[in-house]
Amino acid sequence: MKLVSECLGVARSQLTVRIKQSVSPKTRRSRPVNDAELVAEIQQQVSELPSYGYRRVWGLLRRARETQLLPAINVKRVYRVMRDHNLLLERRIKQPGVPRRHEGRIAVKTSDTRWCSDGFEFRCEDGAKLSVTFASIAVIAKQSAG
Repeated sequence: MKLVSECLGVARSQLTVRIKQSVSPKTRRSRPVNDAELVAEIQQQVSELPSYGYRRVWGLLRRARETQLLPAINVKRVYRVMRDHNLLLERRIKQPGVPRRHEGRIAVKTSDTRWCSDGFEFRCEDGAKLSVTFASIAVIAKQSAG
């Protein structure tokens, strides 16, 4: 066996595997997948929460299946099913020529002051855009060691 493997330039272990293997190598068999039940579950989640993407839907399905003691679903399968049934969110299109500018000084006027801000926007059913922005300032009092 050693002489044959050296002549062929192949490892001995590989030759033994090939000898023990059946005549036709096993091809990867894919099980027929029935996505009808999964589509129904996804459509139920999407109808209740239409702004959720595939990752959030996958999280909801995973949690629901854990409580029902059902096997987990692969996130790639959820993405594929949502893509095939046009259930994915529309991709956000960046507006060309509109740079994000910042014209202001981000600084606090006094020490021991913390602040934060956040904002988000989404489209309503009629196509109108709703923007929400807020800022919060907190003053932290120093305690003197005395």
